[in-house]
Amino acid sequence: MAESCVLYYITDRHQFSADESASRKHLLAKVSEAASARVDYIQLREKDLPARQLERLALEAMRAVTAGKTANRDSRTRLLINSRTDIALASRANGVHLRADDISPQQVRDIWSKADDNAQSDIRPEPVIAVSCHTPEEVNQAAENAANFVVFAPVFEKHGATAAGLDLIGEACRASIPVLALGGVTLDNAHSCLRAGASGIAGIRLFQENNIAEVVHRFRR
Repeated sequence: MAESCVLYYITDRHQFSADESASRKHLLAKVSEAASARVDYIQLREKDLPARQLERLALEAMRAVTAGKTANRDSRTRLLINSRTDIALASRANGVHLRADDISPQQVRDIWSKADDNAQSDIRPEPVIAVSCHTPEEVNQAAENAANFVVFAPVFEKHGATAAGLDLIGEACRASIPVLALGGVTLDNAHSCLRAGASGIAGIRLFQENNIAEVVHRFRR
């Protein structure tokens, strides 16, 4: 594995604790840890939260990312908000992660641009836009719609979903867009995804259940 391997941490506060306050604190600590360890992207995926609570958590997550990057000046970690362009704008996150059946990346860029026009203040950087994909056809569509990259899942076995397998992700990786592998990916089997053509690895448990600096070191040594 190499320095060019893109790493994408997807959050799930429910894995930490049944207590909501404790789970949020643990999540924010992991976000800061990921930023300090130079994970490339963090997707705030707490999609069960009402909009107001998600916005508050997104603001706190942005502060946690900033704290992590302050601890490691080499970090370029960016925070994406799952599906909610409005909350990404309100929290000054770096972009959004879209479902395969979501609005298009171009619609996100239009909304982003209009927000800058209405604010009449400093112009935001272009949003980073990732798209969830499950078939090579969806990957090609995301590429045509000018997404920055896609997350292809599930590569390996996942509860309630049929594994796509390495052959299918290999086909998906022929598209003109970076493809990250998700779904049952571990430190032991990740190399097979990269050999199949994946540009990087996405995960929840991979980051939340391990020391993130050690995970990054394993992938980028």
